[in-house]
Amino acid sequence: MKYLSKTKLTALLLLMVLGLQAQEDDSNYITFNDRRNIVHGIYLGLALGYGEVEGKGTSLGQLKLAYVANQEFEAGLAINVLYSEQDVFNPRTETTDDLFAAYAGLHFEHILFGQSRVNLSFPLFVGAGVAGYVDRELVRNDEDIELENEDVDPIFVVEPGVNALFNISRYVQLEAGIRYRFSSKINLEDSPIDRINGFGGVVGIKVGVFNLGRNRYKKQLD
Repeated sequence: MKYLSKTKLTALLLLMVLGLQAQEDDSNYITFNDRRNIVHGIYLGLALGYGEVEGKGTSLGQLKLAYVANQEFEAGLAINVLYSEQDVFNPRTETTDDLFAAYAGLHFEHILFGQSRVNLSFPLFVGAGVAGYVDRELVRNDEDIELENEDVDPIFVVEPGVNALFNISRYVQLEAGIRYRFSSKINLEDSPIDRINGFGGVVGIKVGVFNLGRNRYKKQLD
């Protein structure tokens, strides 16, 4: 009987030790990890980059607003712009034109190692917009540009990539990565370019709150 009581007491103490492993004693408080609670986040991001279309230098830009779930997945909206110095002669206007595109759509991003200082992620953009040509001199002189239907054409764009994310603080994150752009065909009569496909490298900054409602809470001891 005495041996049985000691066994029960030992088992009870063992259970108590195992139960306290997930708790951190903080003077008059105990901190708990609630793994069932999703850590929410939201941010506004700006990214700039450089790439190529048909071997010509291309400037890139992106503005996005996204929701972050558990520092593991992002979903939001993004607007992309592209400007490529293509030196295309336009016989209709007798000008030297450059290629441009603007498209908006959905942004998704799967994040690995979200709790670390440096993360690896795989962004994906899916959207639609327009691509066309604009007089280079008007752009350089910052003059008003009036586009006609013959100058632009609707396009559909899918853009996967890979990113390195650097967590500066709870409110600021930096990103650097590469993308590849797939587009539908440009159906302009005088266009020597069929698609705006091409690689691009980008760097950007995200400003917001990435772990709003942390999955940790404190309970005061009696």
